[in-house]
Amino acid sequence: MFLTDKQIASRYDVSRPTVWRWLKVDPSFPHPVRLSPGCVRWRLTDIEKWEAEKAGAAA
Repeated sequence: MFLTDKQIASRYDVSRPTVWRWLKVDPSFPHPVRLSPGCVRWRLTDIEKWEAEKAGAAA
């Protein structure tokens, strides 16, 4: 399953530009997959893995 930047923003209650900022400033944030020109998505499994790593680091 793939997520849009809008779906990721909604998931974390942030703006869409914040998602793209995370990509630039956080080396652990998953890189998106380009499905076609103008169509970029993130794999749900990559986002869930990133969440788990962040939760583990916070504990």
